Amino acid sequence: MQLRIIDEHVETISWRGKDLVDWATGIKIDGEGEWPAQQISYAYNFDAAITSADGQYALVFTKQGTKGLLLKNGKILREINRSYYQAEVYEYPAAFFVAPNGRTYLAHCPVAYCQLDFEDVETGEVVTRVEGREPQDYFYSRLEVSADNKWLISKGWVWHPWDMVVAFNIGACLQNPALLDNVKKSPDVNAEVGVAGFISNHEVLIGAIGDGELMDDEAENVEALQPGQLVVWNLETDELSAPVMVKGFFGNIFPIDDTYTWDLAGCARIINYRTGEVVDQLEEFLVNPQVSSIIHHIEAPKIAYNRETKAMAVITKDRKVGLLTR
Repeated sequence: MQLRIIDEHVETISWRGKDLVDWATGIKIDGEGEWPAQQISYAYNFDAAITSADGQYALVFTKQGTKGLLLKNGKILREINRSYYQAEVYEYPAAFFVAPNGRTYLAHCPVAYCQLDFEDVETGEVVTRVEGREPQDYFYSRLEVSADNKWLISKGWVWHPWDMVVAFNIGACLQNPALLDNVKKSPDVNAEVGVAGFISNHEVLIGAIGDGELMDDEAENVEALQPGQLVVWNLETDELSAPVMVKGFFGNIFPIDDTYTWDLAGCARIINYRTGEVVDQLEEFLVNPQVSSIIHHIEAPKIAYNRETKAMAVITKDRKVGLLTR
């Protein structure tokens, strides 16, 4: 594992192809690609950003707020908002994806915390805003889309609070938005699932943190996933791999390939999730141990993962950038 410190004071980090950028302050942090000539620093406390796959669109927002700005090539398209309800408690839900028609959409919750919608980025049309929607009581957060734009997962929560990962087939939901209200595709486990990430187009690595709980100690699926373990969830078949106990603390996973995952909870480390071994770590590079979408009680880390290059970027406590590569 290699660490490079970039001496730039930034507010947000996001990957635009192989370039690391800060949309909030209008600077390119690292990389050699072209950067839109028009870049301004917005007079607001934006602390997070995401970028569309083609690098054309970006959303800057506040993780624990209600406000976002949708940008096109660095220029404002429009403001984006989410419900105030518990907004200060958990991370803002937002992710870009490309639909089968080739258009870019933003998945977010503009109507209610529990209603997931798809908005055409260019036109602003919320194509899932149809009559008869009956959303369930689930807090969407930390949205992530598979590389082939087929699956969307949410690493959110329900009331207890209880962390829960759910998944949706994007194409099916575009055809029938009512499917967004039926949170039925979730892993058949009894443990609280607070961390997850795509391994491949249809496989998701999910984990139950070490100090988590079981919903029912006597349930039939109690052995499917225990606190401190990781499993692979196949979205096509709903099957789970055999659980693996991680030999040490983990909590903020970003799968690298079919064997290894980054974990940035406490410090930077790489875990073999087939064996549970920590194969590399930088104990001196400290990262706040986020293990859930609920972050009101911690200073949430600012992290950006490049699924193409496998590089990790982290904003340090002094607002510089740590760039981690294998």
